[in-house]
Amino acid sequence: MASDGTKPHIPVLLNPLLRECAPITGRWLDGTFGAGGYTKGLIAQGADHVTGVDRDPLAHEMAAAWINEPPYKGKIELVLGTFGEMDQYASELDGVVLDLGVSSMQLDQAERGFSFMKDGPLDMRMSQDGLSAADFVNTADEAEIAEVLFHYGEEKQSRKIARAIVKDRVEKAPFTTTLQLANLIERLLPRKKPGQSHPATRTFQAIRIAVNDEFGQLIEGLEAAERALKPGGQLAVVSFHSLEDRVVKRFFQARASTGGGGSRYAPEQEVKTPGFEQLSKAIGPDADELELNPRARSARLRVGRRTAAPFEAVDRAAMGLPKPVLRRD
Repeated sequence: MASDGTKPHIPVLLNPLLRECAPITGRWLDGTFGAGGYTKGLIAQGADHVTGVDRDPLAHEMAAAWINEPPYKGKIELVLGTFGEMDQYASELDGVVLDLGVSSMQLDQAERGFSFMKDGPLDMRMSQDGLSAADFVNTADEAEIAEVLFHYGEEKQSRKIARAIVKDRVEKAPFTTTLQLANLIERLLPRKKPGQSHPATRTFQAIRIAVNDEFGQLIEGLEAAERALKPGGQLAVVSFHSLEDRVVKRFFQARASTGGGGSRYAPEQEVKTPGFEQLSKAIGPDADELELNPRARSARLRVGRRTAAPFEAVDRAAMGLPKPVLRRD
């Protein structure tokens, strides 16, 4: 449920996810619990128990109002933590669901500082702890800010924006609010045309990813899911931008590969048993979902089924992760 209590939380690609993973039975883990939309859907379709993991204390506060009521009573266990450590919370799972990025619940709350459309403190911390977005833009040097914007937001004007941020924080005032930063970017970049995203979209995305170490969490979460799933268990991942989807795609490709296949140009690789079977290509929203929830327009779902092969760490250099950048804890 959104912060104003009037807008329903709409889990993205829920129906395709439930369809691809059917039949849904046994024990599941919802690694990005949020408002509980996926968990509710899983239980409605036959899951016996769901471990809900979320690093945001607000998600746990909101869930207290309904998880102990029918039909959910006794079927949900909540964990305050990160999905990168999910195998410490549960094992021998029948399925894992990950909904990446920021939730609509967080975007709709101005006081959380995720949205450039509403004025609020420049925060963006999913865990409500540690380095904030304001800390980052007010203390990182120009080169570090530019790297974050370029690699995590694919912002072509990253150096220009970074230079302006450092100049303004020194000559005017430190950044404390979302609109303070958004207005700076609007002054620097051309006005958006109809159908184009807001000029601050990429910058806010990049800073949010850096503050929450989202790519570090993603690759750790994919590996943790492989360890936590039992043979035949399913991993369903919903991503919202191409950088995330690329990592998920390459993970499934790497863990579905058998290796081998050497040539005269490259040595033959050791043949291995795949850790996952890919069940589908990327699935996007249909017209009905887009009409109901425009925020779903960039979402992509990928699903894989765990095999009986032992866990094997992936080559992170081959996963398409954006270039590592410095973070300040």
